[in-house]
Amino acid sequence: MWLNKKELGEKGEQLAVDFLIENGFEIIQRNYRYGHGEIDIIVKDPSDGITAFIEVKTRQNLDFGEPEYAITKNKQRQIKKMAELYLYDKQIEELDCRFDVIAVLLKDINNPSIKHYINAFM
Repeated sequence: MWLNKKELGEKGEQLAVDFLIENGFEIIQRNYRYGHGEIDIIVKDPSDGITAFIEVKTRQNLDFGEPEYAITKNKQRQIKKMAELYLYDKQIEELDCRFDVIAVLLKDINNPSIKHYINAFM
């Protein structure tokens, strides 16, 4: 079953949220938008209370490599900028935070592969 790009992204993000909840993460916000940018998921890690800004990448096959390799240096800069805008927008002056990546591979839609990279970039 092939999904279009929008459906694929939505399915991957929902699987990521389900995965995070199952692992005790508190979902703070999904799809935070500011201007033209977006942060997929913002969570609080139960193990240390750190806030994580999470980028989710989903693919249906490996024709273009693993999903996590789509997080380029430019994408990392964009995510960092969005995190700064989030803090500004919410008037948060100080926050321990990090940047995570969740890679979802949907070769078999009934048995997705989900990898969570904690502190994936700085």
